[in-house]
Amino acid sequence: MEEMQSRLSNFLSRRSQSRDNGNKESITVPEWAPVVDITEDDQEYLISAELPEIKKDEIKLSPDRNRTPFSTERKRETEEKGKKYHRIERAYGTFIRTFALPDNADAEKVNAEFKDGLLKVHIGKREAARPKMIEVS
Repeated sequence: MEEMQSRLSNFLSRRSQSRDNGNKESITVPEWAPVVDITEDDQEYLISAELPEIKKDEIKLSPDRNRTPFSTERKRETEEKGKKYHRIERAYGTFIRTFALPDNADAEKVNAEFKDGLLKVHIGKREAARPKMIEVS
């Protein structure tokens, strides 16, 4: 059911691009949502999000014990007089991405770094969740 809801949400968030004469083009461009990778190791979860053309102070990150939402806005360039636009495919606007935290994630151990358009959100794991190594004697 969740997969169907996700597919439906993705479908509804796409908008068609059209030429001036009204003919539909063969591509669709979604409203802006940054691409994200989520990885895990023994110590933490890592969310890496591409945020091109965004400044560090424009990113809002507000984790709680169950989820990690972050948001920002990519603003459209203002039109310049004398400049003629032939195609605008880059998406703009406000977005909010929210990720549910696993049970073993520690919302108190969250830190973030932003460099070269890449946001990295580190979410530590609770001590009990980490595998213990027991020495066999």
